[in-house]
Amino acid sequence: MKYTREKIEEVMTSKGYKYFTDTYNKTYDVNIIGIRNSKTKGRVTNAFDDIITISYKSEDGKWQYNEFACTTDPGTHWVKNILNKKGVAILKPGQYRGSHKIRLHQGKYLALGQKKEVTVYRDNNFDANYDLDESKTDTGVFGINIHRATGKKGATSTRIDKWSAGCQVIADNDDWHYFLTICQAAEKIHGNSFSYTLLESNDMNQPKKTVTEKKPTTTKISGRYLL
Repeated sequence: MKYTREKIEEVMTSKGYKYFTDTYNKTYDVNIIGIRNSKTKGRVTNAFDDIITISYKSEDGKWQYNEFACTTDPGTHWVKNILNKKGVAILKPGQYRGSHKIRLHQGKYLALGQKKEVTVYRDNNFDANYDLDESKTDTGVFGINIHRATGKKGATSTRIDKWSAGCQVIADNDDWHYFLTICQAAEKIHGNSFSYTLLESNDMNQPKKTVTEKKPTTTKISGRYLL
């Protein structure tokens, strides 16, 4: 594993995001969190070089944590062949509460489909870099789904190509089915609504914030100390 569940919870808390801790011990109160690779510095790599994580408490009350290779960025094909005149969609990091539900992806197979608004950057200059320009953001329901790449059992996709036009896509077919099984277990307990959070790998390198306790000041008046 590249990260730990504890570190992700720490980062989520520091950003003021909700991290589900299964307060009522219902189990499978899932945290679905993507981590975009900051080392690529916005280059279009066309590779599955990001991570989706899922963490939750299982029936025995113990935390479970899994990581899956994925992309949180669109592939080269859709960067060069945009579907929207505003530009290809690149999901903006943030937390999107209740943003997804289990439904068919493109009418073909079960996935997590977008059901509430998210914010994306729009890039329409067809070059080899993602333009993450705050002046070119777009908020709405665009079909930014969470789904798989290859449909072949036991296979792993190595190039994004057409697999993502902005969706969050898991590379390995077996990983995908494992992820989906967890989500389906969560649906039975908590209903068909899932939050998604996108972080950046640089976030994971930030030192833990420490709170220093301020010592009370004292003032001396006529031989007596007042706090």
